[in-house]
Amino acid sequence: MNAFARYIFERLVICVATIVISLTLVFFAPRMVPGDPLSAISVKLAQMGSNRGADALIAAYRVRFGLDKSPAEQYVSYLRQLAQGDLGYSISTFPSTVSDLLLQALPWTIGLLLVTTVMSWTIGSIIGGVVGWSGGRSKLQVLVPIALVLYTIPYYILAICLSFLLAYVFPIFPRTGAFTLGTQPSATISFALDVLQHAFLPALSIILVSLGWWFLSMRSLVVSIKGEDFMTWAEAKGLPQPRIFWGYAFRNSLLPQATGLALSLGHIIGGQLVTETIFGYPGLGSLIFNSIKTLDFPVIQGAILLIIMSVAIINFIMDLLYPFIDPRIRYGAVGRS
Repeated sequence: MNAFARYIFERLVICVATIVISLTLVFFAPRMVPGDPLSAISVKLAQMGSNRGADALIAAYRVRFGLDKSPAEQYVSYLRQLAQGDLGYSISTFPSTVSDLLLQALPWTIGLLLVTTVMSWTIGSIIGGVVGWSGGRSKLQVLVPIALVLYTIPYYILAICLSFLLAYVFPIFPRTGAFTLGTQPSATISFALDVLQHAFLPALSIILVSLGWWFLSMRSLVVSIKGEDFMTWAEAKGLPQPRIFWGYAFRNSLLPQATGLALSLGHIIGGQLVTETIFGYPGLGSLIFNSIKTLDFPVIQGAILLIIMSVAIINFIMDLLYPFIDPRIRYGAVGRS
């Protein structure tokens, strides 16, 4: 096995091990929480005045979802079911399947995640690189303390502040939801504008927090690379400053910046899920939050498994792309590292 093949094998083992360990933890952790997922159904039936036959229905539910078995037996059954590509049924919204609920929530999360991540990473990297290259000569240095403040603010704190200011004190944007209640989704400009208006506050809170980190990260990378030998060589050749910045400083700083994006993807997704919950955005965050409230085990497992697999696979792909992103990395060097 050559160096690059060994490198791929090691990263693949890490990826699979991460998914398996996370899957096991996600399966057993909700079952250690006090409470019973069927108690919510019992309460709902009582509120509806449907007490007749409730005990028989609860018993049938318990058998249907395998809750009458031991946790170990449930885990084996879940793995067997998962191997067949079946995520099961939701307990609280039966007969809805977990796959259907994920397909309803996933487009909202992916749309918000892609837009906010690309915007914050791109804008933060460019502005941070320019500020780092200009040193103390640029008026943009005033952005450094602002970025430090934004970076230290948790996602949910900024989301609450923006919601309070721009949805309650100054009701400019909607408070919750992905579109106006009662509106029928359609491929029209008015509906698209309605969706954008509802997505503005959650997107803004995610972008501002992420922007601070990407700005500071790129700034420090460019500052540290300015004294490298190849930078001195480029200046000695008489190359114009813009070309040295974009072709040498900025380009060589992109690899660690891309690495940081891959490593922080889990943190970014976690922050977005919390933000979705605060704004009542109908993505995976709201789905997981509502499922935790009702102890809907299948939905919790399915949603978190989807997130874990996505993050693990993206990191695995990034590991494979490193030798192609940076020509300085060679297969042999990767294998020796």
